[in-house]
Amino acid sequence: MKTSVKFAALTGALLCLASAAQAHQVWIEQPAGQGAVLRFGEFGENLREVSPGLLDKFGAPTATLIASSGEKTGNGVKTPTGFTLPFTAGARDALVAEDARYPLRTFKRGDQDVTSRYYPAARWISDFAPQQPKLALDIVPAGQPGQFKVFYQGKPLHKAKVALVTQSGWAKEAHADEQGLVTFDMPWKGVYVAEVGHTDATPGERQGANGVETFTTVSYVTSATYVKRDGIEALPAGPAATPNK
Repeated sequence: MKTSVKFAALTGALLCLASAAQAHQVWIEQPAGQGAVLRFGEFGENLREVSPGLLDKFGAPTATLIASSGEKTGNGVKTPTGFTLPFTAGARDALVAEDARYPLRTFKRGDQDVTSRYYPAARWISDFAPQQPKLALDIVPAGQPGQFKVFYQGKPLHKAKVALVTQSGWAKEAHADEQGLVTFDMPWKGVYVAEVGHTDATPGERQGANGVETFTTVSYVTSATYVKRDGIEALPAGPAATPNK
């Protein structure tokens, strides 16, 4: 009996950990004078997953630099705290990253087995000049300060819930209109991350390391990072959260 209780508790803990990992987002950081890095965790909670740890679930995230001279694509390189990207975005450039090989997860929903695909992606923007979508689920600047447009498969995604957060934990949420547009006040100076999620229950397949992998549903999570150069001095970030193992 005691063994069964311990097993159930352990199973529950593992499921919670898996769910927490799927709830995370990736985002791009590009400190002044440094290259871009893809992080995994919860930006508003000052949580950055590490290796060894949940960061090891990733394969090789790919990054694409979109510049006036054309596009360049390359793989991120894993470090203990993130993935160093092979590009640095300049003014008017767009930088996106995604992991199409994040492991599938199978769980029970009632009497049915559900295989979920988690698809994390991120974008870096330097201003709010309009940009075109590049990612399957994308959030791009739409021409006005604080204004974003959400796209799914190249089409505006209306009613999408967008969360805007700073590292201090200050956050706002809003829903996109019929054109996929959402606008935020951004009073603070510093880094903002806007996040949007979308679930597509259309079954599909992908090429895995050991052959074709099938899935029941896809959970997309995409972020956009913007550094505001003026405004009220940013609230300090809380203490760094402990990474999951």
